[in-house]
Amino acid sequence: MNPLKKLAASALIACSTLIAVPALAHDYSNDTVTIDHPWSRPTPPGVPVGVGYMAITNHSDKDITFISATTPRANNVSIHESAMKDGTMTMRPLKDGLTIPAGDTVELKPHSYHLMLEELEAPLKEGESIPLTVTFEGAEAMEIELEVAPLDGEMKMEGDGMDHSGH
Repeated sequence: MNPLKKLAASALIACSTLIAVPALAHDYSNDTVTIDHPWSRPTPPGVPVGVGYMAITNHSDKDITFISATTPRANNVSIHESAMKDGTMTMRPLKDGLTIPAGDTVELKPHSYHLMLEELEAPLKEGESIPLTVTFEGAEAMEIELEVAPLDGEMKMEGDGMDHSGH
């Protein structure tokens, strides 16, 4: 390969690396907690609920509890757990919050723990950021943003079979 082509290839690789880094750096941290990749999905017009997902890491030596979240985009936000029980997917709110064990990470993801953004003021649109305040027992509250990601790709929750309209 001639030197000019080698230089062009190196520049292309360097530029693609610079472009990818900001997309991967979607986390929030304080002394106790790191929240990695908070995201949501778009909602169709008229659907009053949305979801929130993220990974929460507790860096302390004591358990903490994720007790609530708020956003100006929804009248209520609740923490839920989905689980398969006797062949049926069930969902229930976690009224006492979600424990994040000391030194551990708990992931909020489809078919597991998640946030329900209830009574949305307007549909969530792909590409927007939803401000969210998350509150813990045993750690400081944090201001984060849920990135509304497209329905395709890794973040798609395929056919979850659950009706969220009653929440």
